Amino acid sequence: MSAPKKVVLAYSGGLDTSIILKWLQTEYGCEVVTFTADLGQGEELEPARAKAELLGIAPENIFIEDVREEFVRDFVFPMFRANALYEGLYLLGTSIARPLISKRLVEIAREVGADAVAHGATGKGNDQVRFELSAYALNPEIKVIAPWRLWDLTSRTKLIEFAEANQIPIAKDKRGEAPFSVDANLLHTSSEGKALENPAEAAPDYVYQRTVNPEDAPDTPEFIEIAFEKGDAVAIDGVAMSPATILTKLNELGGKHGIGRLDFVENRFVGMKSRGIYETPGGTVLLEAHRGIEQITLDSGAGHLKDSLMPRYAELIYNGFWFSPEREMLQALIDKSQEHVTGTVRLKLYKGLATTVGRWSDHSLYSEAHVTFEEDAGAYDQKDAAGFIRLNALRLKLLATRNARVK
Repeated sequence: MSAPKKVVLAYSGGLDTSIILKWLQTEYGCEVVTFTADLGQGEELEPARAKAELLGIAPENIFIEDVREEFVRDFVFPMFRANALYEGLYLLGTSIARPLISKRLVEIAREVGADAVAHGATGKGNDQVRFELSAYALNPEIKVIAPWRLWDLTSRTKLIEFAEANQIPIAKDKRGEAPFSVDANLLHTSSEGKALENPAEAAPDYVYQRTVNPEDAPDTPEFIEIAFEKGDAVAIDGVAMSPATILTKLNELGGKHGIGRLDFVENRFVGMKSRGIYETPGGTVLLEAHRGIEQITLDSGAGHLKDSLMPRYAELIYNGFWFSPEREMLQALIDKSQEHVTGTVRLKLYKGLATTVGRWSDHSLYSEAHVTFEEDAGAYDQKDAAGFIRLNALRLKLLATRNARVK
């Protein structure tokens, strides 16, 4: 790959991406543009601007954008329409943020005339795959630079030495090894590495940042109502809210009641297993509510088909294929299934659990007349079940007869 002339860097303002910024300048002699996304990680982002300026980036080459609404509306909500869980447990909080960051990197590169983008993901993880597959899907000609796969700064000591040699400010807490690494956005926090690497050891309490210990959560349950339109949450307790505002509110409620903790050993796309501690309070509440409204509004055939496809859909997101045709095909099917997923769900939040306790909808398929144990006034003729059972039993009876004959 020829040396890039202008690079758009996914920049957090932290030590690692500041080192990458300077490394790009010194290694390639190129112009660097920084992009910092506010995904709801809960950190003040203006210091990233000051840090970039300190490292010689012109103000017009510093992009800091609040993308929280786009993140929830165009990425999180479509994923939640599918009830997506990777390996049955993980709500894909890190995975779903990467395609949006890549999208903006590529768009900014086009706007400023850059010929490359760069990221700070390591060569051992999934994020390098997600960033790069997304970038190439959106611009097949773009160059992608992954410094962790290229440089010789292979230890914390070497990184610190490089920073000192290049006048990069180093916070006191960065001189020692961090006890674990954290990725955060509006959907979740992900903590892994160092103190968490041994899956036999319980995660220390200080790892958890968004949720109280369920044992310390309020002793009184809290009840909330979430309204849905076509599979997306639109209001909480009758108050209409934007997508990002809804997730923010659900994070507050879920975190207060200790909901959404997950200690998980997952299979990375690159082949190894890794242990992570995830907190997804609002997402856990939202998933329970969405399944609750689907229970009365989604036809059984459509619902069962959708559930059978969900693991594949979740795996595509986890592996970085958000912009693939197969994910878009599955999304079209999922969105079709949500046309009547409209109504309200009542949930009980208590000691780490979000539980559906009521659901109602003008689009409901639930019929008390058919299901009642009392007199149904002819809505359902129970005699019909005899023929239904005989037809379904026919092949089983034929199999049993054949097996008895050939023993």
